[in-house]
Amino acid sequence: MTGQAKTASEPHRIVVAGGGAAGLELVTRLGDTLGRLGLARITLVERSRTHLWKPLLHSVAAGSLRRSQHELNYLAQAHWHNFTYCYGEVIGLDRAAKQLQLAEMRDEEGRQITPPTSVPYDTLIMAIGSVTNDFGTPGAAQYAVPLETPAQASRFNRRLVNACLRANSQAEPVRPGQLHVAIIGAGATGTELAAELHHTVRDVVAYGMDRIDPARDIHIVLIEATERILPALPERISAATVELLTSLGVDVRTGARVAEVRADGVVLTTGEVIPSELVVWSAGVKAPDFLRNIAGLETNRINQLVVTETLQTTRDANIFAIGDCACCPRPDDPAPVPPRAQAAHQMAAHMVRQIDLLLDRRPLAPFRYRDFGSLVSLGRFSTVGNLMGFLVGRGMFVEGLFARAMYRSLYKMHEAALHGGPSVIWRTLMSSVSQRPTPSVKLH
Repeated sequence: MTGQAKTASEPHRIVVAGGGAAGLELVTRLGDTLGRLGLARITLVERSRTHLWKPLLHSVAAGSLRRSQHELNYLAQAHWHNFTYCYGEVIGLDRAAKQLQLAEMRDEEGRQITPPTSVPYDTLIMAIGSVTNDFGTPGAAQYAVPLETPAQASRFNRRLVNACLRANSQAEPVRPGQLHVAIIGAGATGTELAAELHHTVRDVVAYGMDRIDPARDIHIVLIEATERILPALPERISAATVELLTSLGVDVRTGARVAEVRADGVVLTTGEVIPSELVVWSAGVKAPDFLRNIAGLETNRINQLVVTETLQTTRDANIFAIGDCACCPRPDDPAPVPPRAQAAHQMAAHMVRQIDLLLDRRPLAPFRYRDFGSLVSLGRFSTVGNLMGFLVGRGMFVEGLFARAMYRSLYKMHEAALHGGPSVIWRTLMSSVSQRPTPSVKLH
């Protein structure tokens, strides 16, 4: 796909690197408008074959959600929405030639799928997303499973089910810590996973694993370095969540810093060892390491591309960044826009308008992030959160069925951006009437 010089008659080449929530919503909307009319050539560069909304990963890890029911195929989406899907991993950038450099891609058997190549662009939008930041903690990369991709979430779920099968079939009693789960990091992902696992691990054991006593053998520990869980959310949400998790039997440890992760447990800086042979790392995020000073672009300490209020990178007006990989300023707040799903959704919508302004040669508009609040799903029947300026013009604490309905609506909004509102309504109705008998939890 290495490009030649562009002729004056060719449409504007818009390349989006990264098919997460922000990138996929953006190329879908641009394809439906500019791509369909031939006003621009839209290309999505992505190293995965399928897309899964990142806030669902904790449910995949817990086994309460099946990936196949919610994954979207990039190649099919490109065909349906008038953009090109380029399978590849970004490794570099040539700003002078305006080319995005991709590595070769190989299959599980080592055979080459696509060769190294370069994708030419007139406008480049980096939407690479984020990865887990283990801060170089000894043993974390070897023994803890991060939750940043569907493959990793599935990997932890298999490890969990295998651990239960192993414990049920061994001759000796279940070892202390053998079926304990230590979750490092009590942000939204870690907290939601703790609540979800309380239900799903017991569901797994209920399928004939009668040598395992859930009350005796299964234990979930949520470890947070700061003084409260969900530190980015209001204290009332943290307090309500701790109360619910405690009622479920989850051991919540705050002010606890991890010094090392071992095969048999987690070591805190105090020297205390928390026995656990199943460890999840969900403490902190950063942009991928290859973005650090890529092609001379300005980055911050966690590798995010620093952008202006128009979402343009500070050193190249032809390159934008959106989503978790962007460090975007806020006019009335010293902290940048947080790496959250609602921010990615808003940035994608804003970039659609920016592209229209760019093609019309009009001044670009500043991005203004609106915090609509936060919702945390705590298992099958509980959700808590706050809605900012919703209905009553100020922050409002919500919980229970109403909060759960609002939480589900966020995913429906993402689906609507990818498939259209009528399609989402139809699919939701069909799924509710076409249920087939399946286990309540994933068992393989």
